[in-house]
Amino acid sequence: MPPAHVDPLARDPDNSRHVNDTLAIIGAGNMAEAIVRAILRAGVMRAEQLVAADVSAQRRELFERELHVRALESAADAVRGAGVVLLGTKPQQIPQVLREIATVVRDDALVISIAAGVFIASIESGLAPKHCRVIRTMPNTPILVGAGAVAIAPGTRATAQDLKLARQLFEPAAVVIDVTEDKLDAVTALSGSGPAYFFVLVETMTRAGVETGLSLEESRTLAVQTAVGSGKMLESADVDVSELRRRVTSPGGTTEAAINHMQRSGLDRIVIDAIKAARDRGRELGRSTT
Repeated sequence: MPPAHVDPLARDPDNSRHVNDTLAIIGAGNMAEAIVRAILRAGVMRAEQLVAADVSAQRRELFERELHVRALESAADAVRGAGVVLLGTKPQQIPQVLREIATVVRDDALVISIAAGVFIASIESGLAPKHCRVIRTMPNTPILVGAGAVAIAPGTRATAQDLKLARQLFEPAAVVIDVTEDKLDAVTALSGSGPAYFFVLVETMTRAGVETGLSLEESRTLAVQTAVGSGKMLESADVDVSELRRRVTSPGGTTEAAINHMQRSGLDRIVIDAIKAARDRGRELGRSTT
């Protein structure tokens, strides 16, 4: 008979944000590290409630030295007794991890995956005959600087409380939205891969600055700060992004000349088709892990 389910969101009288459970992190990579740092900084959980597992001795040493989180080599040892499990390994490693932990994971554990392209059904079947509740998520790399975007999708057994807990773990470092799983390939293509699109634009703007007479240092400084400032304007604006663009685009001016050239060159279609290509690749990767 499975153990009685304990609400991991039960409130600690000394900290209204505190989660009363144990979190096992399988795969102590950069993304998992960023999530853990945010959790600890916000006081959502204490370091002694966390345990990490990774095959890399270097990553284990970092978690113990800098985060004061116990780190083990064995995923099975890490999940033993944990009420929440975060799957943070590479997608191709997930089947092996599931085989390793299936015999020891708690039947009532909540399993949260950040592995791109790995279907909820694959995780559920990989943990059978256990009846773990599963939530699949797609965070992006700006979570490393506390400015991430995360989409979360529940499995068939996940409850409203489970979704609340998942949001509580990610919100200290990200904006979190709820979606259905069928939308996660689009999420991966848009926000998961999205930071790279902006990096490409900044790289290209930097080259353009050099070609129009600026030094590399001058050009990079201006391009990066323009991106940072524009992001802050987007975040704080009370109008649509198209209105922000209109306000910067004076009729007959320099900005209009640049925008008109982009539109004649089909930039909008290029970006849309690129994101669709990323979505389609995500679907292919998902099928390869089933």
